[in-house]
Amino acid sequence: MTAVTDVAPPRRRPVARAVEGQELALVAVLAVLWVALSLGTETFLTSSNLSDLLYSVAPVALVGIGMTAVIVTGGIDVSVGSGVAVVMVVVSKLIRDGGASLPEALLVALLIGLALGVVNGVLIAFGGIHPIIATFGTLNLYRFLALRLFENKQVTGVPDTFAGVGGGGAGETIGVPNAWWMTIVLAGLMWAYMRYWATGRHWYALGNDPAAARLAGIQVRRRLVAAYALTGLFVGLAGCVLIGSGGLVQQNAGTGLELQVIAAVVIGGTSILGGRGTVLGTLLGALLVGTVTSAITLLGWRSELTELFIGLFILVAVGVDLVRERRRRAR
Repeated sequence: MTAVTDVAPPRRRPVARAVEGQELALVAVLAVLWVALSLGTETFLTSSNLSDLLYSVAPVALVGIGMTAVIVTGGIDVSVGSGVAVVMVVVSKLIRDGGASLPEALLVALLIGLALGVVNGVLIAFGGIHPIIATFGTLNLYRFLALRLFENKQVTGVPDTFAGVGGGGAGETIGVPNAWWMTIVLAGLMWAYMRYWATGRHWYALGNDPAAARLAGIQVRRRLVAAYALTGLFVGLAGCVLIGSGGLVQQNAGTGLELQVIAAVVIGGTSILGGRGTVLGTLLGALLVGTVTSAITLLGWRSELTELFIGLFILVAVGVDLVRERRRRAR
């Protein structure tokens, strides 16, 4: 006779909890920082400074919403800063020289961002190129394209078409930048999508085990392209926010944005190994990055310390994630 033994089913990683432990820790860190800065400086808690802080964080958080989905799948996109530069130069010239209206400019920005994101997704999903290699290549290609479109000079005299999401009084509601309100709404929608919709949960399945996801009937390539395409849409939207109240668009637009976005996502608790993360954590991570940047400016410290602190935060976040993963596998 054949002996029958009970085999315990393999443990499954939770899809996405409402609030993760790392998110609670970030809330505590932010609370301590804000209290310390309010006591150590006279201007941190002023309405103007907080408005500037939230406005500067909004583009990072917007792109971070899409980047969360990308990193959850086990990928990464380091081309977003160059993509934002392409969007900004095209849209700013379209507004200034072509007299484009707000809906027209917004549509063009979204379409450009979408196209750039789809290119990344196709290279990775159908070309089989590793995400870091593919997007590092497009980072340089998009930056070259942006510089050619700039024609070696700044774009000046840009109308205030996007004043409603720009900095200053025209772009605020109840003292809070409209760009931040928009970010909160979109983050809430994305959080619900990734938590409650099957197609949103597919990204977690891809990050946990792509082979198992394929056997389960998930269209792996389509879902990968969708993640990068969605990030491209947020790149287009962030470009509109950065154009803001118009005036001037510089040639170095978007430079370093990819590092801030990735830092916000990773610090927010999204596993660099894929399979775990939430948009709420990304928002908190973006706020932490913005708070550190603002604090160093207000305290009069050297700007290089911003990169130092953000780098340390990333190392700590990744270290905690790796330790957590090893413990999970050891169970």
